[in-house]
Amino acid sequence: MEMDGMLEMDGMLEMEAGGDLASRLERVVTLLERTLGWLEERQSSLASAVEKISATVEMSRREEELEAKLGEAQREIAELRAAAGVTAVGSYPKALEPLRKTLPSATAEMLAKHGIGETAVDVRTLDAALAGLSLEQRIAVKSQLRRAGAMA
Repeated sequence: MEMDGMLEMDGMLEMEAGGDLASRLERVVTLLERTLGWLEERQSSLASAVEKISATVEMSRREEELEAKLGEAQREIAELRAAAGVTAVGSYPKALEPLRKTLPSATAEMLAKHGIGETAVDVRTLDAALAGLSLEQRIAVKSQLRRAGAMA
């Protein structure tokens, strides 16, 4: 019986070892599954970080392109102004300045009736003199005075 008892004992030890091995394998599988889940989460977070970085790089490239285009446009504007003879912003080149500085006779007569002479006209005085005219007529008179350089 001793032999039978020893065989039974060996069988029990093997079962215990097998059971221990199975439980260890289950724990390893569980740990591997957790690690795999963590790696998948980490990979997705890294992918989103890479997308943000690439978007930032693309934006900076686009900004550089736009800055270059702006610089080209500013140089072109400066060249065109220099070619046209414009010295200050808002001033007119020689080619666009009026050739003569006289007013049409009807405008000069109307202004003379209100005591406005050939010198530069004050805007308030001009508005008072033009009060009886329609809006279109006032605009026409003022544009003629501006072209002639007689408006202050």
